Amino acid sequence: MNATVSEFYYGAVTPIAAYLMACLGAALGLRCTTRSLRRAQRGRRAGWLMLGAVSLGCGIWSMHFIAMIGFSVQGALVTYDPATTLLSLLVAIAVVAVGVFLVGYRGAAPLNLGVAGVVTGLGVAAMHYLGMAAIQTNGTVHYSTPAVVLSVVIAVVAATAALWAAVSVHGLWSSLGASLVMGVAVTGMHYTGMAGVSVHLDGGTAISQSSASLLAFLLLMLAGPLSVLLIAAVIVMFDPDMMLGEDERPAAVSGPDLTMQSPEFGTHH
Repeated sequence: MNATVSEFYYGAVTPIAAYLMACLGAALGLRCTTRSLRRAQRGRRAGWLMLGAVSLGCGIWSMHFIAMIGFSVQGALVTYDPATTLLSLLVAIAVVAVGVFLVGYRGAAPLNLGVAGVVTGLGVAAMHYLGMAAIQTNGTVHYSTPAVVLSVVIAVVAATAALWAAVSVHGLWSSLGASLVMGVAVTGMHYTGMAGVSVHLDGGTAISQSSASLLAFLLLMLAGPLSVLLIAAVIVMFDPDMMLGEDERPAAVSGPDLTMQSPEFGTHH
């Protein structure tokens, strides 16, 4: 028997919260990558890129599981396997790190950007479906092939756009605008994939939907990534470049100081 599946058990609360979380992760990822470009001469590029990758990965993963708080199956109790759930978080961070480091060190040349975008997009899709594989219920979860394919395409396009923006968009307001667009793409990928989900119950006594234990579990799982995002936000906000408003351009094109220190011009004062 196919059960009635809903993505909006709590109404609009979960999709809105999921979208805002995706935007937060994207915004922090963009700002950290911008700082990595400015700090190339100070030996801090890898640290900023890693912080950006962790922020973006945690944002995407948190978006997924905040959205899953609203997932319900009529007549079945939904729970999650903790080990698989945590593995999906590690996958999200790892694949985003691959893409961020590729463009952070090799730039946004079309071939490099394409490879990084495909790897990261497929990784994000893998995180999504690995998170879905963590579902435990008295039924079997099925997926519509067209919805899965479309969600993967959206993930690849969203990842490519995010990585391009990470090395190409440097202004504060431009980064915030890009993060809003990226939030739409990431949550769109999630709900596109979920639109193709159906659950076939194995039979037995129907279980009334009670989400208290599920909500407690997901909030516990989200505590770690949310703490990481909070710490990343504090680091970004109190970074000197942010405080002084000097992060509009990458260091490579920051102008007069570099020119005056160039050997061919000397160091005239």
